[in-house]
This record gives sequence, C-alpha cells and structure tokens, in this order.
Amino acid sequence: MMKGDEYLSLLKAQPKQPKSATIQIRVEEDVKLRLYKYAEFIDSSPAYVVTEALKLLFNKDGEFKSWLGQHANNHDQEKTEDAPLAKPQLR
Repeated sequence: MMKGDEYLSLLKAQPKQPKSATIQIRVEEDVKLRLYKYAEFIDSSPAYVVTEALKLLFNKDGEFKSWLGQHANNHDQEKTEDAPLAKPQLR
C-alpha cells in the first residue's frame, strides 16, 4: 500500500521490549507451582507473570509509592555502596 510517496506496511512494527534484567529468588514450592499454573492459564511465561504482578503491587501500594518518593535519590548511592572495594596496594 502506498500513501503519497511512502509505503505503508500491513503490520505494525513489533513494540520495543523494555530492557530486562535477570534475578534469582527463592519461593515456597506451592508458590512456584501456582506461578507456573497461572502462567499456563494466561498462556504466558512465568517471568511475565512475576513482572506484571510486581508492577500491580507497586502501583496499588500507596504507602510504598510515598516511601519510594522519599527514597528515590538513594538509587545512585546504593550502586556506589554495592561496588566492590578497591584492594589496598602493598608497598
């Protein structure tokens, strides 16, 4: 299909996926089983279920939102604190 001098695709481009990170957590066996069953129920991955559940939790918890607003600037400090310390040099 053409619009003026431009070609229009029939399908829209796939939306860009947000940058993701890997985490490792321990959960009770029952939670793991329900996670996998829920993922199967909605035909999605367990990672998607966890991500969306956490987003829902973060958006619904007013106290957390308030706390986060007060602690938003600590993120850069945490990165510095988590960085490995330089080893002292022997002379």
